[in-house]
Amino acid sequence: MEATLEQLSEYELERGKPVPTLNHAYVQKNLLVSLDYRYRKTHTVLSELNLTMPERPDTVPDIAIYPKLRIDFLHDVTSMTEMPLTVVEIVSPSQSDTEILAKFERYFKAGVKSCWLVMPSFQAISVYSEFGKYRFFSGNDTVIDATSGVEVKLEEIFEE
Repeated sequence: MEATLEQLSEYELERGKPVPTLNHAYVQKNLLVSLDYRYRKTHTVLSELNLTMPERPDTVPDIAIYPKLRIDFLHDVTSMTEMPLTVVEIVSPSQSDTEILAKFERYFKAGVKSCWLVMPSFQAISVYSEFGKYRFFSGNDTVIDATSGVEVKLEEIFEE
């Protein structure tokens, strides 16, 4: 038997994460729209934001949820040193459980209060309130993140 190594694309090398798929992009868009509509006055919901992590390398979660931020269009920020309340990671088919859990462990150590694991193929979301402790939401559930106070209906995220 011969072992083969899968080559990473430029995207994966640059961003340190898998190339998003159609389902990934669709679910991410639905989450952003739903969260922004519901929480625009109290939270800032951002996609693909670079976070400066205490341990290198930096990371880019699919979605970061902050308490309401003041946006200064004259002075941009290329990497946030302040950690969000919540990060959302949408599983890509090429990602392993080990890889995602290692990311979550880093997020919690850096000060993130909750992590969402979005599983498009299961149309489900697990909300981690600490490393190894989570609630699983599926079907007609409303995702409830007690840590950040954020809620969203699954049907809004996975509707066709």
